[in-house]
Amino acid sequence: MKYLVTGATGGYGTYALGFLKELVPISDIAVLARTEEKAAPLKAAGFDVRLADYSDLTALEQAFTGIDRLLFVSGAPGNRQAEHQNVVDAAKSAGISYIVYTSFPQAETATSDLAADHIYTEKAIEKSGISHTFLRNNWYFENEMPIIAAALSTGKFVYNAPTGKVGWALKREYAEAGAKVLAGADFPEVLELSGKTLTYAELVQALKSVSDKDFEVIVADDKSFVSHLVETGLPDFVAELFLGFQKDIEAKDLDVESKDFEKALGHSLTETTEALKELLA
Repeated sequence: MKYLVTGATGGYGTYALGFLKELVPISDIAVLARTEEKAAPLKAAGFDVRLADYSDLTALEQAFTGIDRLLFVSGAPGNRQAEHQNVVDAAKSAGISYIVYTSFPQAETATSDLAADHIYTEKAIEKSGISHTFLRNNWYFENEMPIIAAALSTGKFVYNAPTGKVGWALKREYAEAGAKVLAGADFPEVLELSGKTLTYAELVQALKSVSDKDFEVIVADDKSFVSHLVETGLPDFVAELFLGFQKDIEAKDLDVESKDFEKALGHSLTETTEALKELLA
């Protein structure tokens, strides 16, 4: 059995490879990277390196030759639908038998602009006829680091989603689930990977206990939220992006109650305060 992980030089891919090599022989693991330079550490570690970009169908077909099971890490927004279609078409052409795809929570009903590319990709995989599992990853604790860092530096925890809930978990936990599904068997077609849902008010209480700091907690309007992040060093466009995330959260797109995550992992998720300690360390 030959496994391939795309996005192998990124954060999720790096974690996934670490878990996967504990489950299957490293000689059975291939990785996809865009350049030899980026892939050099992986090659030195003993992984079978394949070079291709999602925009290059021919290169993807060559890279996927001899692969049985694919962990398909979603690409960056932009031309994502066309690029993801290339991945699916190349997988079909190469005879890949199983795709594990990192998707979006409640993809078929989510209102977030982020969901559209994932819905498209899920449908493309379904149309291909390739067996699959969609990992509908909720939200990384790491995604909140700009807001947390701003709170630590200013003494003000500023957010914009007062009633929204999020199923946060650590990126490494999502990647561990991806590796276990890729190497495993009998997983369903959809896994809603969500931690215990919390509000920002609950998150900030955990942060206070971990940091031993007492923040002023502010539910800000759109302009004030963006201004606060910009004042703490984020570029305007990044601050606006985080405002979009807040809108998705307030719209309940990440408010997902599910036991799928811990079932896929085979163990409990890291408790919130422990996860924050890990990030702050």
